[in-house]
Amino acid sequence: MSSLFLCDDLAASPHDRGDVVRLTGDEARHAATVNRMRVGEHTAIGDGRGVIVRGIVTRVDARELELVVETVERHAEVRLAIVLVQALAKGDRDEMAIQAATELGVSGVVPWQAERSVSRWAGPKIAKGVERWSSIVREAAKQSIRPFVPEVGDLADTAALVRLAADVRMLVLEPSAEQRLTALTFTTPTHEATETPIVLVVGPEGGISPRELTLLTGAGATPVRLGDEVLRTSTAGPAALAVLNAALGRW
Repeated sequence: MSSLFLCDDLAASPHDRGDVVRLTGDEARHAATVNRMRVGEHTAIGDGRGVIVRGIVTRVDARELELVVETVERHAEVRLAIVLVQALAKGDRDEMAIQAATELGVSGVVPWQAERSVSRWAGPKIAKGVERWSSIVREAAKQSIRPFVPEVGDLADTAALVRLAADVRMLVLEPSAEQRLTALTFTTPTHEATETPIVLVVGPEGGISPRELTLLTGAGATPVRLGDEVLRTSTAGPAALAVLNAALGRW
């Protein structure tokens, strides 16, 4: 199985073995013209909220794809959510970061207008930016055949992150931090896995400003580093997610 298409109203369709699920709109067009699906091939359709049906294509054109259901999967959300707070960055580096983070299993992403962000969202650009990021994580979820599409949060400033730090375990990637990410533990004293959400904060090209770092650590965030190298904003988050996946036993 190498493809997944998304149907937002899949829950409203019958999806027991032998039922027919119909895919329409842009997804059907993409299946026919880009993926070049053919009758008789197997594929999958998901709702982005935990349900994936797999089956055989019985009809496909640019307007509609029909799938006869063979199996139905109902996935539960992961117990420990990891959210990536990604600072806006020039070019497409922030977009590269959230794309890879989605493939690596992040539960959500939040765009952050950091002090040193070269890229700025203001006015109509805010809604356009969130829409763009939502499209990126949606496509990345399809590519990696994920049952859940990560949620893209509203544009956040540093004050919003300070407020958030009180309710989560916030880890701030900072090359000068003394503590390594690999040294952290994610279990309670009784060795039970914690369920407090992890929020991973990644700064822009110029790094997190001293003022921002002071505010975040004062609110309870923990500065951590990955290694001796200084990674780009496009690779730091995904690299940290790989470490967390291993630490949490997901890999």
